[in-house]
Amino acid sequence: MKVSPSILTCDYARLGDEIGFVERTGADMLHLDVMDGVFVPNLSFGPPVIKRLRPLTGLTFDVHLMMQYPDRLIDAFVDAGADIINIHVESGSPIEPTLDHIISCGKKAALTIKPATPANAVFPYLDKLGLVLVMTVEPGFGGQSFMHEMMPKVAAIRNEIDRRGLSVELEVDGGINAQTAVVAARAGADIAVVGNALFAADDAPALTRQIQSISR
Repeated sequence: MKVSPSILTCDYARLGDEIGFVERTGADMLHLDVMDGVFVPNLSFGPPVIKRLRPLTGLTFDVHLMMQYPDRLIDAFVDAGADIINIHVESGSPIEPTLDHIISCGKKAALTIKPATPANAVFPYLDKLGLVLVMTVEPGFGGQSFMHEMMPKVAAIRNEIDRRGLSVELEVDGGINAQTAVVAARAGADIAVVGNALFAADDAPALTRQIQSISR
């Protein structure tokens, strides 16, 4: 299982150091939560911060846009250095044209669903996607508890990906630790977004290796 640490709970005054910490854990990518205060009741950061972080690491930037109108800023996130651009199916943007725009920019297109959204909401777009993210908490804040009831949704999406013979990766985000990562992997997840559990770990590299050793 790949590990994509979220910097949502980082010390934003020391982001450069925090990026270095993530690299030293041996993580596979970096999860960047962009929140607009409209789509979710919280604000984080935008393209200018991501652009400043880009020279600091070679990690894949897994950019999760919790925004009402992500289509308006796709070019800005491309310019900032995003590798994966992930929009919500519940956003107010036209989904297929926005995904096409991301792909036309040479980036991996991804789609996220909130807990209340059914698995089949992503099915019409699977052929365009490199990744699907299933939220295992309500998006907007870190430190929430893992929602086990999301696992049938993960399994349904995994089954549809496999049925079509696609190479779409399946990611989970919210309340992920060494124990819940096992649960998510068994349901079919490939990537774990890890936040509080990693930054609070006594041995973050060991936790990263433990999760990476999990297979589905």
